Amino acid sequence: MAPRYAPSLWSRLPPLAIILQIIFIVLFAFFVEIEDLAKTDVEEFLNSYAVFQDVHVIVFLGFGFLATFLVRYGFSSVGFSLLVAAMAVQWATLLNGFLLTSHSSSTIRIKMESLVDAELCACSALVAMGAVHGKTNPVQLLLMSLMEVTGFVINQWLIRRFFNTPSSTMSRAMSLHVFGALFGVLTSWVLYRPENEPKHEKEKFDSKSGLFAMLGTLFLWMFWPSFNCALVTNEIAAYGTYLSLAVSAVTAMAISMLSSPKGKINLVHVQGSILAGAVAIGAAMTTVPWMDMTIGFCASLLSVLGFRYLKGHVQFAFECHDTRGVLNVHAIPGILGWFAYVVIWLPRSNDTTLAVRFAVHNICILVMTVSMSLTLGIITGILLKWSLWRPQQDRKCFDDQTFWEFPHLIVHK
Repeated sequence: MAPRYAPSLWSRLPPLAIILQIIFIVLFAFFVEIEDLAKTDVEEFLNSYAVFQDVHVIVFLGFGFLATFLVRYGFSSVGFSLLVAAMAVQWATLLNGFLLTSHSSSTIRIKMESLVDAELCACSALVAMGAVHGKTNPVQLLLMSLMEVTGFVINQWLIRRFFNTPSSTMSRAMSLHVFGALFGVLTSWVLYRPENEPKHEKEKFDSKSGLFAMLGTLFLWMFWPSFNCALVTNEIAAYGTYLSLAVSAVTAMAISMLSSPKGKINLVHVQGSILAGAVAIGAAMTTVPWMDMTIGFCASLLSVLGFRYLKGHVQFAFECHDTRGVLNVHAIPGILGWFAYVVIWLPRSNDTTLAVRFAVHNICILVMTVSMSLTLGIITGILLKWSLWRPQQDRKCFDDQTFWEFPHLIVHK
C-alpha cells in the first residue's frame, strides 16, 4: 500500500509564489530599468559578465547539488535551492537598489554588477537554508529566504550608515557567511524536532547521493575564486582564494582520516571543509601567499573538527539540529577570517589611537552582524512554526515524496 504523506500544499505554495511574483513584476515595472548600454564599455561588460557567470554557477548549480547528500532528498535539494535563489535574486535586486545604491531619483538602474550583488544575497539565503535542510517545506523556505535577504541587506545598510564602511570591504564578505549561517542555525533551533534526535532514520547518504553532492562541492571549489573577487571587488582575491582552497582540500582529508576511530575519510565532512578556507580568506584577504595558506589550513582544521565533535554536541546540548553543518562551514571560518583580518592589519598602524579605533570598529561590525542574525533567526523560526504553513510531519522529513510526483511508485488497484 502506498504511504500517506502530508496534506498537499496546493492551497499554500502556488498562491504565495504567484502573488509574490506579481508584486515583484509590478515593482520592477515602476522602479527598475536597465542601465543605458550606450554608456557601458564593452570590455568592462565582458569582464563583469564572466564574473556573473561564475557566481551564477555557484548559486544555482553548486549549492543545489551540494545539498543532495541525503539519500531520499535529491529532488528537493536541487529544486528548492532553485526556487529560493530565483525568488531571493528578485527581492535582493529591489532592496539593494532602494537601500545600498546611491541615486537621486526613485528609479533603480540595474547593470551586470547589480545582478552579481543580488546573487550574493541569494547565496546568503542558501547558506541559511542549509541549517533547516530537509525539515521545512517550500512555503517555509520562501518566507525564510525573504526574511534572510531583508535582514542581510539591512545589516549592510546599517554598516555603511553607522560605520561609514563601504559594502565592498571585509565586512561584506564576513557578514554574508556569518549572518546567513547564524540566521539559519537560530531558525533551526526554534524549529527543533525532538523526534529527530539523535538522528532521523532518513538522514543518511549512499554512494550515489554522495557522488552528486561531491559534484556540487567541486563546482563550488572551482568557481569560488571568482565568487570572492565579486564579493570584495578585487581581482587579487582570486590568488589567495585558490591557494587557500588547495590547502583546505589537503587538510580536510588528512584531519578527517586522523580524527576517525577507523582511520577513514568521511565524505560529508570533506564536502564542507574543503570550502572553509575560501570562506575564511574572503573575510581576511591578506594578499600574502603564506598567510592565505595558513588561514586555509586553520579554517579547514576547525571545520573538520566541528563536524566530527561540535555538531553532535550542539544538537544534544542546545537542541539545535544543523543539517548541512553551516556552522562549521560558514560561521566559524567566517569569524576566523574576520579575526585574521583584524590581527594582520592591526600592527600596521603606527598610531595607537588609530589601531584601537580600527579594532573597536571591526568588533562593533561583528557584534551587530551576529546580533541581527540571531534575533532575526529567532523571529523567523517563530513565524515558520505556525501551522498555517502546513509543516510536514516528523517522520516525513528528508523525503522527496512529500512534495514531488513519483509516477513509478503509484500503486494501481
